[in-house]
Amino acid sequence: MRKADLEKYKKLLLEKRFEMLVQMGLVKKAHTAGDNKDTSGDLSSYSYHMADQGTDAMERELAFMYASKSGRLVYHIDEALRRIEEGTYGKCHTCGKQISAARLRAVPHARFCIECKSAEEDKKTGKR
Repeated sequence: MRKADLEKYKKLLLEKRFEMLVQMGLVKKAHTAGDNKDTSGDLSSYSYHMADQGTDAMERELAFMYASKSGRLVYHIDEALRRIEEGTYGKCHTCGKQISAARLRAVPHARFCIECKSAEEDKKTGKR
């Protein structure tokens, strides 16, 4: 892969990484600030309805799942940046062939060519 292409992908990966870290920070800030009364808008000393507590708990759980997914994406982006530095970026981990430019534009942290990724997905779903 040409050096100019690698720089383009590196820039794209760094931008995506920054975007994900900002979003993760916002999620963390929104769901860890204050206690349950503060986040519900209820400033009285009386407890609020169990349904409100359930909704708040569900929102916290969804925020955690989103942050976890975002964290995994940041990990994959970091691994792609490592592969750029090592000189192995853009090569499929399974077959060793060059991953297409179209796939890398769509999924810049891709580790597999589209054929190998499809085969992996088919194995997971039980398709042949």
